[in-house]
Amino acid sequence: MKALRSLSTDQQVGLLFVILFGLLTAVTLAAFFRSLREDRNEPAQWRHEMLKRELLAVWVAAVLFWLAWISGAVGATLLFGVVSFLALREFITLTHTTHGDHRSLILAFFLVLPLQYVLVAQQRFDLFSVFIPVYMFLAIPVVSALAGDPVRFLERTAKIQWGVMVTVYGLSHAPALLLLEFPNFENRGAFLLFFLVAVVGAAQVAQELLSRWLRRRPVARQISRTFSFRAWLLGSLTAAVVGTLLFWITPFKAGQALAMAFIAGASGILGEFVMSALKKDAGVRYWGSRSSVTGAVGLLDRMAALCFAAPVFFHSVRWYFELEL
Repeated sequence: MKALRSLSTDQQVGLLFVILFGLLTAVTLAAFFRSLREDRNEPAQWRHEMLKRELLAVWVAAVLFWLAWISGAVGATLLFGVVSFLALREFITLTHTTHGDHRSLILAFFLVLPLQYVLVAQQRFDLFSVFIPVYMFLAIPVVSALAGDPVRFLERTAKIQWGVMVTVYGLSHAPALLLLEFPNFENRGAFLLFFLVAVVGAAQVAQELLSRWLRRRPVARQISRTFSFRAWLLGSLTAAVVGTLLFWITPFKAGQALAMAFIAGASGILGEFVMSALKKDAGVRYWGSRSSVTGAVGLLDRMAALCFAAPVFFHSVRWYFELEL
């Protein structure tokens, strides 16, 4: 661990990406050769297509993470701003809105979203933490009410507020990790972001696999057939193990990394569960599956866990280490 910590930032980043892309290449090749040996029946074909879909999403995420690193904190913030825009558009596509909501939607897309990321880029964390949940929570219904359409007003307004909270407020905490300043950890914020994505992804995969192996009765079968408290706990513990193994890339000690990874993994799984309930309510299996106009079909499926885990992880780290913002 001392040898790894003694490497320069560029050397650590290089090692990180060699490991990341090496593992992805190995998994992709293994999946390809396995597909050649499998029977060409319908279940096997379906599993192969699902695996290709998941691997493609992971490759895209890895490349985006690499682009975020080489573009610096400002570039990463802009990149996540674009992702938030596409995710919010995907969310709004599947919600009931009327002509009376157009002003609120314009406010959400072209004022709230860019201003939130501007506050992140300027490190105005004191304001960025309350801008949406306080000021915009009140402004959006006011703007909607001025349109004069009272039909299903509460439902329509709440859906817009919820979409903004998840896809903009929640996700904006991910690039904010790049700007946290730890003593003796300058210019290494990308490692915190990588740590978060790695433990959240590990928790999701472990929870999904263990739920099938444990065959426990789902907590809420109508929402998810794979979510159970035991699988959730084991998935969170898997995230804790992964986080402990990665502690050398963070300002955490091993025990601190374990606790922070558990918190992030647990909140990410719960976030995915909540988004599953929203998809059931919308009557779709995947976000964006009703329409291709979003331009990023299924993006929110990939980002749902991170939208929940990022703010929990960010504020847990800030409060525990008493970082000045």
